[in-house]
Amino acid sequence: MPIQPTGRLIAIAAAAAVLAGCTKMGPDFAAPKPGGVPASFVSASAAKRVVSEPVPEPPDPHWWVLFHDPQLSALEARVAAGNLDVQVAQLRLAESRASLGVARAADGPVVNGNANATRQQLSRNGALSLAGGGSPATANNGASGTSNASPNAGLFQPFNLYQAGFDASWEIDFWGRVKRSTESAGASVAAAGEAQRETLLAALGELARDYVQLRGVQRNQEITQSNLGTAQQSLKLTQDRAEGGLTTDLDVANAAAQVANTASQLPNLQAQQDRLINAITLLLGQPPQSLQAELATAHPIPPVPPRVPVGLPSELARRRPDIRRAEAQLHAATADIGVATADFYPRVTLGASAAIQATQFRDLGNWGQSDTWAFGPSISLPIFEGGRLRRMLELREAQQQEAAIVYQRTVLGALHDVDNAISAYRAEQLRRVQLQESATQSRRALKLAQDRYAQGVADFLAVLDAQRSVLAAEQALTDSTTTVSTNLVQIYKALGGGWESDFPEVAEPPEEDLLSLKKLLP
Repeated sequence: MPIQPTGRLIAIAAAAAVLAGCTKMGPDFAAPKPGGVPASFVSASAAKRVVSEPVPEPPDPHWWVLFHDPQLSALEARVAAGNLDVQVAQLRLAESRASLGVARAADGPVVNGNANATRQQLSRNGALSLAGGGSPATANNGASGTSNASPNAGLFQPFNLYQAGFDASWEIDFWGRVKRSTESAGASVAAAGEAQRETLLAALGELARDYVQLRGVQRNQEITQSNLGTAQQSLKLTQDRAEGGLTTDLDVANAAAQVANTASQLPNLQAQQDRLINAITLLLGQPPQSLQAELATAHPIPPVPPRVPVGLPSELARRRPDIRRAEAQLHAATADIGVATADFYPRVTLGASAAIQATQFRDLGNWGQSDTWAFGPSISLPIFEGGRLRRMLELREAQQQEAAIVYQRTVLGALHDVDNAISAYRAEQLRRVQLQESATQSRRALKLAQDRYAQGVADFLAVLDAQRSVLAAEQALTDSTTTVSTNLVQIYKALGGGWESDFPEVAEPPEEDLLSLKKLLP
């Protein structure tokens, strides 16, 4: 018949379980409140207004739609599933969930089944010899000359032993050591999830930056080709004038040099285009050249919108994955203090075992005669550890203090990132206004120089200088336009947007893991 524990043992186990569920050592985690957060990212005292203004409105998680570039939006939609860094972060999240399951398993009983069959012989000179079961030579305390055989001589004959059963143990978590371990593992899961979001955010921002720069390079190619055509027309003009005796071969040579100098920029621009296309291809987890046909055709630089929603600084801590990850790491470090504190206290384990044992295989089915069992608690109390427990607690406390400082630094760094990005965005727009004027005046100066040279009232050096100025001014304007758009990308990367909806599909964790995570996540 099955073994039934006594009512007293059941009551003791139930009381222990209740007590174990009510006690936790160490400090309880409280989400930190960032200090020094400004009221708004938008400065009302800006000296000059710009075309595209940041506004304190809720930002769109799909911030790239502000560029109104369908191809960019299509590429961004492919990042979450294709980026290899995101996939690595996804696997790390799965690893942390598995670690959480391991930690949670320690809160329940452990049951092991066992079975064995052995043939053995006991030693005649072993411990049983002290009970008078030794060899004939030593049965009478070693007296010689006796011929009486030991009455227990049969014990030393070889015999078979068959055994099958199970053993179970359960550590009663009186001091919350296991619960704190589970809490720490759950916080690590949250940190791994934020690390995945942070990786995705970086990939989304990098793709947008590379895409904008690609369009800027292609625009510079068009500008260079246009200026190359102008230089070739000037070369033709000087050649015609030289044939008519209106100028010298010096002007022809200068014009030819300008054509060659302008054409020399095209190979480098082509290399930049190929590099940026490959950078986008790598972000999508594709082999080189696989997006060449899709991206090689030139398109305009994605324009910035007149209004840029940036939200409020108070929302930044909930939006930026690195801040959320730092908070989760602080949570894990706080829980680890509880684990280290609980190690100072006794560990109480309930153990039980039951088995059937017989020297004859046919007797294994005789439960009343072959059964053996044991049940009872055991206590392990640390008495001397050489200072290990104290040093471990000091280590965990120092790690918590470090995590708290890292959290503060992360929040402060995030505020600086946003402020610097908005400042750079505004400054580059003001710079672009001046470059637009420079390009306009350079084109006007070239037209005047060409007309005066054609009329014979100016030398060709004025035309050459004007051509160089036009090329430099138009390229500088293109670079500035590109920078304005990439600075907008940097703003949204600093704001931490982009991961909320575009997240790769992952396997659902076990139900108990979900319940634990709900307690940890905001």
